[in-house]
Amino acid sequence: MRLSLRQLQIFSAIAETGTTTAAGDTIGLSQSAVSAALGELEHLLGLAVFDRVGRRLVLNGHGRALLPEARALLAATEDIERRYRGGGEATAPVRWRVGASTTIGNYLMPARIADLRDGNDHARVDLVIGNTREVASAVQRLEVDIGLIEGPCHEPGVDVAAWREDELVIVFGDRHRQAAALRAGAGMAQLRGACWLLREPGSGTREAAEQALLPHLHGFSEVLQLGGTEAIKQGAVAGLGLACLSRHAVADLVALGRLHELATPLPPLRRQLWLVRHPGKRVAASLRRLLALDEGVFADA
Repeated sequence: MRLSLRQLQIFSAIAETGTTTAAGDTIGLSQSAVSAALGELEHLLGLAVFDRVGRRLVLNGHGRALLPEARALLAATEDIERRYRGGGEATAPVRWRVGASTTIGNYLMPARIADLRDGNDHARVDLVIGNTREVASAVQRLEVDIGLIEGPCHEPGVDVAAWREDELVIVFGDRHRQAAALRAGAGMAQLRGACWLLREPGSGTREAAEQALLPHLHGFSEVLQLGGTEAIKQGAVAGLGLACLSRHAVADLVALGRLHELATPLPPLRRQLWLVRHPGKRVAASLRRLLALDEGVFADA
């Protein structure tokens, strides 16, 4: 058998695009060259990896089993090239794709990326933002080099490690119908009867709020679901309800006096932020600097 990385690259491109023509456009080959390479791959393997459905190629069971292995090999090759091209990481251009859930991506990572750039002009970071479920899935599919999430990871086949803690606060706006009373604080009865502004299921922010509040409130009387942290912040400003968010996320509007932190009898609310990586991915030195990782975190990387 003479299986090549080029064949695996073409296989992966077809899996992502669904046709040999689109795959060729992605990797700069003609449609005939892509078809020939796919034929060679299937001949070498002794089986088909796609079902032909009309004009589209759809992964069959063999193809679905091969895809993560192919992506892991291609990712490992890219890591080798990054490490050794131009004499090593210190001098070679490095571009990382980091997946981050919403609060981390919007409020924690920009300053970290700037600090990395200050110390290494060759480093580049592409930040891909989604909810916790989307980021973990991107890590599993090798679409990003590492993921940062705000809630527990439910994606199989990935490595997870604690990153840092994040403080949660409850906030309200001046237009809240009970704003005058809330300035003096809120008791448990008020919290249980409040309307809460929450993210969609699958969001780490939603899961963190539920884990922090439900053990004490035993349920939400009313929930208004909004599709993003900024929408929740502006909803709280508009008086739609209470919000439980990261202190980092609300610091700007609290400083401007448009949101107010609510004093409650609840214990301090904190959540764990997590790192997620594919087992086939090493965490290089510049990524470790970006995330300020302790030596013991993913120590085999």
